[in-house]
Parts: sequence; structure tokens; C-alpha cells
Amino acid sequence: MSFHINQLSYRVRLDLGATTPEPHFYSNQKREQMEIETLKDLVINTLDDMKAKDVVVMDVRDKTSITDIMIVASGTSDRHVKAIAESVAFKAKQAGETPLGTEGVQEGEWALVDLNGVVVHVMLPKVRDFYHLERLWSMDTPVPLHEHAKERV
Repeated sequence: MSFHINQLSYRVRLDLGATTPEPHFYSNQKREQMEIETLKDLVINTLDDMKAKDVVVMDVRDKTSITDIMIVASGTSDRHVKAIAESVAFKAKQAGETPLGTEGVQEGEWALVDLNGVVVHVMLPKVRDFYHLERLWSMDTPVPLHEHAKERV
């Protein structure tokens, strides 16, 4: 599965303090970004309407600056995964929050919808069991190496 490397690397560069001008996909400055909680509720309601399974919502603000909320859900088949992801993207766009991108929708095993403040992963259960995103993102924030060295002294 491939992700939009340009968008991701740009967002990572911003986290590191880069001062390059914003590319076109960040340039909708005339309207305010939908409130994160409202967007999260919209996604959760859409997932519920589409009968997504095992929905998990994680607040990852203290772990990354790429997004605030990560939502992981399962679909029962590749068609179900596609339909859920397309519905989330469509409902968000209807509400005024155009997705930054979608990935994996055509394949239907793992679909990602990037709504900037909320990232939605919809997966087949076997793919979800393999990657364990919930476990990955629920781990404690790692201690920087220099702080770890101080503890040992």
C-alpha cells in the first residue's frame, strides 16, 4: 500500500520547523477547519451507519503532530471496506471537510482516509490483526536517548 509521500513528508517537515510555503492541498484558508470533535463525531456516525465493526478511537495528539485523532474500524469484506471508506470521505466532503487523500480504497483490504485532524483506517479483520495499529498507537511515548542515558547515571 502506498501513501502520498509528498503530503506526509511535507507534514513531517512542518513538524521539524520547515518554513517552505504551503502546497495547494493546504491552501483553503477562507474557511475555518471543521472542529476536530465535530469531525470525529461525523466519522463515528458514518462508521455506525455503514455497520463498521470494532471501531476504536485514539487521541494521538501527544504522540504525533500528523493528526489529532486516529480511528480504526473493520469491514466484513473488501467491498464493505471500500464502501465504508468512500462513505466517510463523501460525508466529510458534504460537511465541508475535503479529505487530503484516500489510499487503498480500490484494493479494499486496508483503506485510509486522511481528513487532516482525523485519520481513518478501515481494514479487513486479518489485516487489522496483522498490523495491530491500536497496540502501536497506544504505546507510551518513547523517552529520548539522551534522557534515557541520564537515568542510567
